[in-house]
Amino acid sequence: MRILITSIVAAALVFAAGNQLGKPLTLKSQTPIAELSAKPAGFVGKTVQVKGKVSEVCENMGCWMRLVDPATKAAVKIKVKDGEIVFPKDSIGKMAVAEGKFAKIEMTKEQAIEQAKHEAEEKKKKFDPASVTGPVTTYQIQGTGAVIE
Repeated sequence: MRILITSIVAAALVFAAGNQLGKPLTLKSQTPIAELSAKPAGFVGKTVQVKGKVSEVCENMGCWMRLVDPATKAAVKIKVKDGEIVFPKDSIGKMAVAEGKFAKIEMTKEQAIEQAKHEAEEKKKKFDPASVTGPVTTYQIQGTGAVIE
């Protein structure tokens, strides 16, 4: 009986570890994505943990994913350094928990154009530089770890 229980526990740990990306999650509570969206300034520089449905994943290197709260439709981007974590492209539609430092990204108009152009190329869509009218401020989580459910 002990062998059976030990085997079940070991299998559960292997399964759970297979879903872990990057560093293990450390926070005990999650911040609602809608709360981050509503009051971003209050979270800048703080480590947060969020849960949501994966709506997008970087097509090129898996270096970011977007999580959406199914109830409120609020979204947040989880970005990691290239190669540090690779978010699986087949994660879209699955629930995920992610953790990292919440950051404010301020871009000049020129930087915003380059970023938007890069994102359009990733998605193989046309891009009109005139669609960027000025400096842009965005918020994202600089991810350290995630679990895809």
